[in-house]
Amino acid sequence: MKYKKDKMLKIGLLIAVVGLYFLVPVIRINTNQAIFILKNVDVDLAREYILGFGIWAPVVSFLLMILQSIVAPLPAFIITFANAGLFGWVKGALLSWTSSMVGAALCFYIAKFYGRDVVMKLTGKYALDGVDDFFDRYGKYTILVARLLPFISFDIVSYAAGLTSMSFFNFFVATGIGQLPATIIYSYIGSMLTGPTKTIVVGLLILFSISILIFLFKKILNDKKKSKDTTGLESTN
Repeated sequence: MKYKKDKMLKIGLLIAVVGLYFLVPVIRINTNQAIFILKNVDVDLAREYILGFGIWAPVVSFLLMILQSIVAPLPAFIITFANAGLFGWVKGALLSWTSSMVGAALCFYIAKFYGRDVVMKLTGKYALDGVDDFFDRYGKYTILVARLLPFISFDIVSYAAGLTSMSFFNFFVATGIGQLPATIIYSYIGSMLTGPTKTIVVGLLILFSISILIFLFKKILNDKKKSKDTTGLESTN
């Protein structure tokens, strides 16, 4: 009986979401437009889109971050840059951080609630398999690594985490800590993005991300080496 109720609830929620999209023109038009803007990876376009909603701009930005979280693998850093340019880097960072936390939580629970089949439809099989390998390689550092690299979809990692035995509390804490420094850095840089400097800044972000990845990779190797040494000593004893 419980299984049937859960199944009906899952189907009911899906029908409600799909129904809102197809039956409410405003939702459908704005959703399609938002996805188009994010896919184009254009900060100016995203900024203009958000600004066009006037006093509702912060709310739209919040919803936009949640949308990109669910519809993986759209880039979140575009919204972070846009928020910094519109609201200043401090308020922009706060808005980006809180909205991405909500988006990450939704991804986690969608994965827990609907399972791998639905997640694969949202992310793609190869993308999800790639993140599975990412989890195998980096273990407890996966969430931190994913958040620091702007061109790795953090949302797919959130989905993948929901498919593991990781508790929501551990996921949420790791997410909050892992994305806070990156959000602050990207927001500060985003507040200075104007004209041709965008290309330079994005290049610097890539270099920054690679440097962080190399540092973490070395730390992971050292941790694994220490773990093997400890295991070897225990077996000897």
